[in-house]
Amino acid sequence: MAGDKSLVLGNTKREAEEESEENMSSLNIPVGISDFAEIRRNGYYYVDKSALIGELLKTEATKVTLITRPRRFGKTLAMSMLAHFFDLREENGELFAGLQVSEDPEILKNWMNQWPVVFLTLKNIDGLTFSSAYGQLKYEIADLYKGYDFLTEGEGLMEEERELFDQIRQRRAGDTEVRRSLQFLLQLLQEHFGKQVILLLDEYDVPLAKASAGGYYEEMLEVIRSMMITALKDNPCLRFAVITGCLKIAKESIFTGTNNFVSDTISSTRLNEYFGFTQKEVDKLLWDGGMTDRKAEIQKWYDGYHFGEVDVYCPWDVMNYVRDLQINPAAVPAGYWKNTSDNGIIRSFIDYAGGSISMKLETLMSGGYIVQKIEENLTYDILHSTEENLWSILYLTGYLTRVRNDGQLSPVREGETALMIPNEEIREIYETTVMKWFDDSARSWNRKALFAAVWEGNEERITEEMNRLLRKTISYHDYREDFYHAFLAGIFAGAGFMVQSNREHGEGRSDVAVYDPAESRAVIFEVKYSKTLASMEGDCERAAEQIERQGYARELKDDYDRVMCYGISFYKKRCLVKKND
Repeated sequence: MAGDKSLVLGNTKREAEEESEENMSSLNIPVGISDFAEIRRNGYYYVDKSALIGELLKTEATKVTLITRPRRFGKTLAMSMLAHFFDLREENGELFAGLQVSEDPEILKNWMNQWPVVFLTLKNIDGLTFSSAYGQLKYEIADLYKGYDFLTEGEGLMEEERELFDQIRQRRAGDTEVRRSLQFLLQLLQEHFGKQVILLLDEYDVPLAKASAGGYYEEMLEVIRSMMITALKDNPCLRFAVITGCLKIAKESIFTGTNNFVSDTISSTRLNEYFGFTQKEVDKLLWDGGMTDRKAEIQKWYDGYHFGEVDVYCPWDVMNYVRDLQINPAAVPAGYWKNTSDNGIIRSFIDYAGGSISMKLETLMSGGYIVQKIEENLTYDILHSTEENLWSILYLTGYLTRVRNDGQLSPVREGETALMIPNEEIREIYETTVMKWFDDSARSWNRKALFAAVWEGNEERITEEMNRLLRKTISYHDYREDFYHAFLAGIFAGAGFMVQSNREHGEGRSDVAVYDPAESRAVIFEVKYSKTLASMEGDCERAAEQIERQGYARELKDDYDRVMCYGISFYKKRCLVKKND
């Protein structure tokens, strides 16, 4: 009967899983597609953000709107949508049918496909040297010009204008012509159509971020500044411009003299619901896909961003996970966002870390929050000049978010912001980066005294050296046992020893085993996590006794001349070591 019951339960479980799979609607999830027209024409799933158009047009007198958001929050897709809506060379009524913007006949009449548009993205500008990056910039501008070949076909251009156009298109233009290439294109379009031009410039600060990392920041800044000033400042050909990026580069540094300049950052509220998914949008997506049972885990992993007064999810993560669930209903959340970058900003932050920064990182990684002054007007060349700038960049690029007012223990002072890690995905990035930093750092620490004490059986010296190393670490997860296992393994692995964690020995499983075949010796560590300082002594003794009771060392004694066994108890950044004889 028991066997029959198990069979019935197993069948019931399988039937439930099959039914769950059947209930999952097939959604065409457009992962990695940032062209609005491609998404709409192919019937891919689209979260309607078209109300952004009307919101921008409420302030149409504003010449330049700068929108800054972290990467992977839909900036390029939004700019593509704007381009397809405004560009008079297209007829895109079907692309916007059924979307929110289609409910406003005045906007459709006066703006839809009624204006010349220039749409340029700088997200691909990269290079180890200025020459390489500048070459990439010239390529992108040349490619942009190829889309306007019709300007040279009529008789409206003067010969020198046609020649200059060809030089830019063929990447033969000089430095001055490249810097003025946007201004020149806007001028030609205004003359051709008799209408001012809408300029859409996507990821404007990517070349500057790459230049800062490559050591040619000033050279690239001068080029980008020239392009911006000539295209934006007092340009009669410009109807308005929308610019996106990750950071609001200080106005005096790059937007010098630009009139009617308005910036919308993550501290603002006006446009935040158009960059990122709101709870309502995620709920609808999960309902449409038959995945409402995944709501809690998606919230835990990808929600948590509090921009202005708007709460949003990272759209890149949500769409990736929903796609994976359609392929495999048993898929678990993964770090999709971290795979789009090397997350070098966190590593550079940790490398910079002093005592104050280390303590704050530990507070954040254990689920708490810190209070900092945030500076939104930054330049890439001074990001690491002060601790204040470091916290600001982590906030502005999405590695930290603002704590909701109801989540603060006490009000913060004016000019300061309570910051926390937004979700599990970002927490995992911190943990991975911290462990990599620890592994790299462990290789440079002088551990000769510790190793000598281990092989000599000097438990007092081991305790002393371990405590010294613990004070250098950045701990996380509220000092859970896995942190201490990684701590031990990192110390010895970094010195070239063979290290195995939780390998089966005898009748049980020891926590960490270290082997030195060349000297025919090995060491076993059994780790206990103490909940209080007073319990460390007893926990340490139990760990040492467990090694003997479980017989962890028996099989090793057949292969090694000397096997050392130690019980260790940890409490926060303290440890106690006892040898098992």
